[in-house]
Amino acid sequence: MKLSRWFRPDNPVLSEAGADDAPAISQLHGTSFRRGWSEDECERLLLERNVLAHRVTIADQLVGFVMSRLFAPEAEILSIAVAAAQRRHGLARRLLDLHLQRLGELGARTVFLEVDEGNEAARRLYGRFGFNNVGRRPGYYPQSGTAGSAALVLRRDVA
Repeated sequence: MKLSRWFRPDNPVLSEAGADDAPAISQLHGTSFRRGWSEDECERLLLERNVLAHRVTIADQLVGFVMSRLFAPEAEILSIAVAAAQRRHGLARRLLDLHLQRLGELGARTVFLEVDEGNEAARRLYGRFGFNNVGRRPGYYPQSGTAGSAALVLRRDVA
């Protein structure tokens, strides 16, 4: 096997995200969700001591991130997104795996998140990681002309 395969610039690199990633995270969040976070919102979150974020880059371009707020022994995943062109390659799974492991190392014993009831791909991902539905918030995600879609509240214990 050639070593060059392991050092190609298009291999995904997972690492912790910081405040300097705010512009790229804001941009990706904006293209991934109905209401994207501003650059300022991202930067303020990333500067909080109790916020943990990981990113995935390909050729030095941010193509995915996950961000949580930790109040040990609980954590809440605030957002996770992967660029549309990079989806279905296992990047969200890799990000979430790394992130949950690190949350556990930092003292999280239970992780919560909210997901749009209609987001089947995200629900499958979270189901594979052992998240269980513990609640439902009707009309949580606004949609023009309707009452909005429900958010499912999911929970997972960290081993």
